Amino acid sequence: MNVRLSRSDFPVLKIDIRRPQIEDKDGLNQFFSTVIKHTFAREGLAELLDDIESEIESKKQYLKSDLDTNGTNRYFLIASEKNDADIIGTIEYGPASELIRTCTDGVLNEMYEIGTVFVHPDYQGRGVGTLLLNVMFLTFLNRGIQEFCLDSGYANAQKIWKQKFGEPDYWLKDHWGDGADHMIWKRSMNDVSINFRW
Repeated sequence: MNVRLSRSDFPVLKIDIRRPQIEDKDGLNQFFSTVIKHTFAREGLAELLDDIESEIESKKQYLKSDLDTNGTNRYFLIASEKNDADIIGTIEYGPASELIRTCTDGVLNEMYEIGTVFVHPDYQGRGVGTLLLNVMFLTFLNRGIQEFCLDSGYANAQKIWKQKFGEPDYWLKDHWGDGADHMIWKRSMNDVSINFRW
């Protein structure tokens, strides 16, 4: 039996979006570990322990960069339910990663990358990621950022990004192995719509 759930099947979430503080560091690092391990397992990659630890460590370093520079180098936003300190989602932007720069032969070197779009497994499919993305778009508009890029090597995330942004600008077939592609999108703020109905 197949059951399809819509957002109306869940209680309405009341979400706070804010900048991280130093006291959020331990909770965020635990959040990264939870979401990344869940993501690798869902992708059938749970045995890649070194890759999992490397991914977790890179997110910790991004967060450290944000906290050390007050958002100048990396800029995080975090989501939690109102009146609850538990983190349920993150998003950040910063300089394009080395992977993006290399895979595009330097074309996107000067572009900002949206990354670390993570939602706790218990809250996935409930609009938290879309809300974070919309708040990041407002941040870009406020800061005069007109273009951005993003990438993914996860099949499930690629489906979501293709729904939101269309086909990728760079599609690296079998980049991570047979059937494991990597995709990169370059978009303008003129290409996106900001909608808080979720």
